[in-house]
Amino acid sequence: MEILFFILGLLFGSFFLVIGIRLPKGEDALFSRSHCDTCNHTLKWYNLIPIFSYLFQRGKCSYCHQKISPLNLIVELATGILFMVGYIMYGLSYEFYLYLTIVSLMILIFISDFLYLIILDSPLVIASILVIILKMSYLGVTEGLIAILNGILLFLVMYFIQYLGGKIFKRESLGGGDVKFAFVIGLVLNLQLGLMTLILSTFLALPYSVASLYLTKNNEVPYGPFLAGALTIVFIFMNKFQALLDLIFRF
Repeated sequence: MEILFFILGLLFGSFFLVIGIRLPKGEDALFSRSHCDTCNHTLKWYNLIPIFSYLFQRGKCSYCHQKISPLNLIVELATGILFMVGYIMYGLSYEFYLYLTIVSLMILIFISDFLYLIILDSPLVIASILVIILKMSYLGVTEGLIAILNGILLFLVMYFIQYLGGKIFKRESLGGGDVKFAFVIGLVLNLQLGLMTLILSTFLALPYSVASLYLTKNNEVPYGPFLAGALTIVFIFMNKFQALLDLIFRF
Protein backbone atom coordinates (compact mmCIF):
# COMPACT_ATOMS: atom_id res chain seq x y z
CA MET A 1 0.00 0.00 0.00
CA GLU A 2 2.88 2.37 0.69
CA ILE A 3 4.08 2.04 -2.92
CA LEU A 4 0.53 2.52 -4.19
CA PHE A 5 0.17 5.83 -2.36
CA PHE A 6 3.64 6.89 -3.51
CA ILE A 7 2.58 6.33 -7.14
CA LEU A 8 -0.74 8.06 -6.48
CA GLY A 9 1.19 10.99 -5.05
CA LEU A 10 3.36 11.18 -8.18
CA LEU A 11 0.25 11.37 -10.35
CA PHE A 12 -1.40 13.99 -8.17
CA GLY A 13 1.85 15.98 -8.05
CA SER A 14 1.86 16.12 -11.85
CA PHE A 15 -1.78 17.24 -11.80
CA PHE A 16 -1.09 19.90 -9.15
CA LEU A 17 1.66 21.30 -11.35
CA VAL A 18 -0.79 21.75 -14.21
CA ILE A 19 -3.33 23.43 -11.93
CA GLY A 20 -0.81 25.65 -10.14
CA ILE A 21 0.89 26.82 -13.32
CA ARG A 22 -2.04 27.19 -15.73
CA LEU A 23 -4.90 28.60 -13.65
CA PRO A 24 -3.05 31.79 -12.56
CA LYS A 25 -2.41 32.47 -16.27
CA GLY A 26 -6.07 31.97 -17.13
CA GLU A 27 -5.39 28.77 -19.10
CA ASP A 28 -7.61 25.69 -19.19
CA ALA A 29 -6.14 23.23 -16.71
CA LEU A 30 -8.54 20.32 -17.18
CA PHE A 31 -9.37 19.78 -20.82
CA SER A 32 -6.53 21.24 -22.91
CA ARG A 33 -3.65 19.00 -23.95
CA SER A 34 -0.33 19.27 -22.14
CA HIS A 35 2.33 21.16 -24.06
CA CYS A 36 5.90 22.37 -23.77
CA ASP A 37 6.02 25.82 -22.19
CA THR A 38 8.83 26.84 -24.53
CA CYS A 39 7.91 25.53 -28.01
CA ASN A 40 4.20 24.89 -27.27
CA HIS A 41 4.43 21.42 -28.88
CA THR A 42 1.69 19.04 -27.72
CA LEU A 43 3.22 16.34 -25.53
CA LYS A 44 2.66 12.61 -25.98
CA TRP A 45 1.63 10.32 -23.14
CA TYR A 46 5.18 9.06 -22.72
CA ASN A 47 6.35 12.64 -22.16
CA LEU A 48 4.06 12.89 -19.14
CA ILE A 49 5.08 9.92 -16.98
CA PRO A 50 5.93 11.43 -13.56
CA ILE A 51 9.67 11.46 -12.74
CA PHE A 52 10.64 8.93 -15.45
CA SER A 53 9.89 11.22 -18.40
CA TYR A 54 12.02 13.95 -16.85
CA LEU A 55 14.91 11.56 -16.19
CA PHE A 56 14.76 9.79 -19.57
CA GLN A 57 14.62 13.12 -21.40
CA ARG A 58 17.51 14.37 -19.22
CA GLY A 59 15.49 17.35 -18.11
CA LYS A 60 14.90 18.63 -21.63
CA CYS A 61 11.95 18.85 -24.01
CA SER A 62 12.00 16.04 -26.60
CA TYR A 63 11.08 18.50 -29.36
CA CYS A 64 12.86 21.82 -28.78
CA HIS A 65 15.52 20.42 -26.40
CA GLN A 66 15.14 23.34 -24.03
CA LYS A 67 15.53 22.66 -20.33
CA ILE A 68 12.44 21.66 -18.37
CA SER A 69 12.13 23.31 -14.97
CA PRO A 70 13.36 20.98 -12.19
CA LEU A 71 10.24 22.13 -10.33
CA ASN A 72 8.39 19.35 -12.17
CA LEU A 73 10.63 16.67 -10.71
CA ILE A 74 10.69 18.24 -7.24
CA VAL A 75 6.90 18.62 -6.95
CA GLU A 76 6.12 15.13 -8.25
CA LEU A 77 8.67 13.47 -5.98
CA ALA A 78 7.71 15.54 -2.93
CA THR A 79 4.01 14.79 -3.39
CA GLY A 80 4.70 11.08 -3.79
CA ILE A 81 6.78 10.98 -0.63
CA LEU A 82 4.26 13.02 1.37
CA PHE A 83 1.36 10.77 0.33
CA MET A 84 3.34 7.67 1.26
CA VAL A 85 4.47 9.09 4.60
CA GLY A 86 0.89 10.07 5.41
CA TYR A 87 -0.31 6.51 4.88
CA ILE A 88 2.56 5.16 7.03
CA MET A 89 1.65 7.56 9.86
CA TYR A 90 -2.13 7.34 9.82
CA GLY A 91 -3.26 4.36 7.74
CA LEU A 92 -6.68 4.64 6.12
CA SER A 93 -8.26 6.92 8.71
CA TYR A 94 -9.96 10.26 9.23
CA GLU A 95 -6.58 11.82 10.03
CA PHE A 96 -5.11 10.43 6.79
CA TYR A 97 -7.83 11.92 4.58
CA LEU A 98 -7.51 15.25 6.37
CA TYR A 99 -3.72 15.05 5.96
CA LEU A 100 -4.07 14.41 2.20
CA THR A 101 -6.31 17.46 1.88
CA ILE A 102 -3.82 19.64 3.75
CA VAL A 103 -0.78 18.37 1.85
CA SER A 104 -2.49 18.73 -1.53
CA LEU A 105 -3.46 22.31 -0.72
CA MET A 106 0.07 23.02 0.50
CA ILE A 107 1.62 21.79 -2.77
CA LEU A 108 -0.78 23.91 -4.86
CA ILE A 109 -0.09 27.01 -2.78
CA PHE A 110 3.67 26.48 -2.99
CA ILE A 111 3.46 26.36 -6.78
CA SER A 112 1.09 29.27 -7.45
CA ASP A 113 2.32 31.63 -4.72
CA PHE A 114 6.04 31.20 -5.33
CA LEU A 115 5.63 31.50 -9.11
CA TYR A 116 2.89 34.13 -9.38
CA LEU A 117 2.27 35.49 -5.85
CA ILE A 118 -1.28 34.13 -6.10
CA ILE A 119 -3.26 31.77 -3.88
CA LEU A 120 -6.00 30.35 -6.07
CA ASP A 121 -9.58 30.50 -4.77
CA SER A 122 -10.71 27.16 -6.23
CA PRO A 123 -8.30 24.97 -4.20
CA LEU A 124 -9.28 26.85 -1.03
CA VAL A 125 -12.98 26.29 -1.72
CA ILE A 126 -12.52 22.60 -2.55
CA ALA A 127 -10.31 22.05 0.51
CA SER A 128 -12.87 23.79 2.74
CA ILE A 129 -15.71 21.62 1.44
CA LEU A 130 -13.65 18.43 1.89
CA VAL A 131 -12.66 19.34 5.45
CA ILE A 132 -16.26 20.15 6.41
CA ILE A 133 -17.49 16.85 4.91
CA LEU A 134 -14.77 14.91 6.77
CA LYS A 135 -15.51 16.66 10.07
CA MET A 136 -19.23 16.08 9.85
CA SER A 137 -18.90 12.49 8.59
CA TYR A 138 -16.40 11.31 11.20
CA LEU A 139 -16.96 13.67 14.15
CA GLY A 140 -20.60 14.70 13.75
CA VAL A 141 -22.55 17.74 12.60
CA THR A 142 -21.87 19.67 15.82
CA GLU A 143 -18.09 19.34 15.43
CA GLY A 144 -18.45 20.37 11.80
CA LEU A 145 -20.31 23.54 12.77
CA ILE A 146 -17.72 24.32 15.47
CA ALA A 147 -15.00 23.91 12.83
CA ILE A 148 -16.80 26.40 10.58
CA LEU A 149 -17.01 28.86 13.49
CA ASN A 150 -13.28 28.45 14.16
CA GLY A 151 -12.63 29.11 10.47
CA ILE A 152 -14.68 32.29 10.53
CA LEU A 153 -12.97 33.54 13.70
CA LEU A 154 -9.48 32.91 12.34
CA PHE A 155 -10.48 34.56 9.06
CA LEU A 156 -11.55 37.66 11.02
CA VAL A 157 -8.27 37.66 12.96
CA MET A 158 -6.30 37.52 9.71
CA TYR A 159 -8.50 40.19 8.15
CA PHE A 160 -7.82 42.45 11.13
CA ILE A 161 -4.07 41.84 10.76
CA GLN A 162 -4.34 42.75 7.07
CA TYR A 163 -6.30 45.91 7.91
CA LEU A 164 -3.87 46.93 10.66
CA GLY A 165 -0.86 46.26 8.43
CA GLY A 166 -2.36 48.38 5.68
CA LYS A 167 -2.86 51.29 8.09
CA ILE A 168 0.66 51.03 9.54
CA PHE A 169 2.62 50.46 6.33
CA LYS A 170 0.30 52.41 4.00
CA ARG A 171 0.27 49.48 1.58
CA GLU A 172 -1.16 45.98 1.33
CA SER A 173 0.64 43.88 3.93
CA LEU A 174 -1.22 40.61 3.28
CA GLY A 175 -2.80 39.24 0.15
CA GLY A 176 -6.47 38.35 0.01
CA GLY A 177 -5.52 34.71 -0.54
CA ASP A 178 -3.64 34.63 2.76
CA VAL A 179 -6.71 35.93 4.57
CA LYS A 180 -8.99 33.37 2.90
CA PHE A 181 -6.48 30.61 3.67
CA ALA A 182 -6.85 31.44 7.37
CA PHE A 183 -10.44 30.17 7.14
CA VAL A 184 -9.16 26.75 6.02
CA ILE A 185 -6.61 26.70 8.84
CA GLY A 186 -9.38 27.41 11.34
CA LEU A 187 -11.49 24.63 9.85
CA VAL A 188 -8.72 22.06 10.24
CA LEU A 189 -7.50 23.14 13.68
CA ASN A 190 -9.16 24.85 16.63
CA LEU A 191 -8.80 28.61 17.12
CA GLN A 192 -5.88 28.33 19.54
CA LEU A 193 -3.87 26.02 17.30
CA GLY A 194 -4.81 28.21 14.35
CA LEU A 195 -3.30 31.25 16.07
CA MET A 196 -0.19 29.22 16.86
CA THR A 197 0.00 28.33 13.15
CA LEU A 198 -0.05 32.02 12.24
CA ILE A 199 2.77 32.71 14.72
CA LEU A 200 4.83 29.75 13.48
CA SER A 201 4.38 30.85 9.87
CA THR A 202 5.98 34.23 10.61
CA PHE A 203 9.06 32.52 12.02
CA LEU A 204 9.24 30.25 8.97
CA ALA A 205 8.90 33.22 6.61
CA LEU A 206 11.39 35.49 8.39
CA PRO A 207 14.68 33.99 7.07
CA TYR A 208 13.35 33.92 3.49
CA SER A 209 12.07 37.49 3.80
CA VAL A 210 15.40 38.79 5.11
CA ALA A 211 17.36 36.92 2.42
CA SER A 212 15.01 38.15 -0.33
CA LEU A 213 15.29 41.75 0.84
CA TYR A 214 19.08 41.54 1.17
CA LEU A 215 19.80 39.70 -2.10
CA THR A 216 17.14 41.06 -4.45
CA LYS A 217 15.89 44.17 -2.62
CA ASN A 218 12.42 42.69 -3.03
CA ASN A 219 10.07 43.25 -0.10
CA GLU A 220 7.15 41.37 -1.70
CA VAL A 221 7.31 37.86 -0.28
CA PRO A 222 4.91 34.94 -0.91
CA TYR A 223 3.47 34.26 2.54
CA GLY A 224 1.09 31.45 1.55
CA PRO A 225 3.73 28.68 1.37
CA PHE A 226 4.85 29.45 4.92
CA LEU A 227 1.25 29.44 6.17
CA ALA A 228 0.72 26.10 4.42
CA GLY A 229 3.96 24.70 5.81
CA ALA A 230 3.07 25.83 9.33
CA LEU A 231 -0.40 24.27 9.01
CA THR A 232 1.12 20.95 7.97
CA ILE A 233 3.64 21.01 10.82
CA VAL A 234 1.04 21.88 13.47
CA PHE A 235 -1.35 19.23 12.14
CA ILE A 236 1.28 16.47 12.21
CA PHE A 237 2.48 17.42 15.71
CA MET A 238 -0.93 18.56 16.94
CA ASN A 239 -0.70 16.75 20.30
CA LYS A 240 2.64 18.36 21.12
CA PHE A 241 1.43 21.84 20.16
CA GLN A 242 -1.76 21.33 22.17
CA ALA A 243 0.29 20.22 25.17
CA LEU A 244 2.39 23.37 24.82
CA LEU A 245 -0.74 25.52 24.73
CA ASP A 246 -2.13 23.76 27.80
CA LEU A 247 1.14 24.44 29.60
CA ILE A 248 1.09 28.12 28.60
CA PHE A 249 -2.51 28.68 29.70
CA ARG A 250 -1.88 26.83 32.96
CA PHE A 251 0.22 29.79 34.00
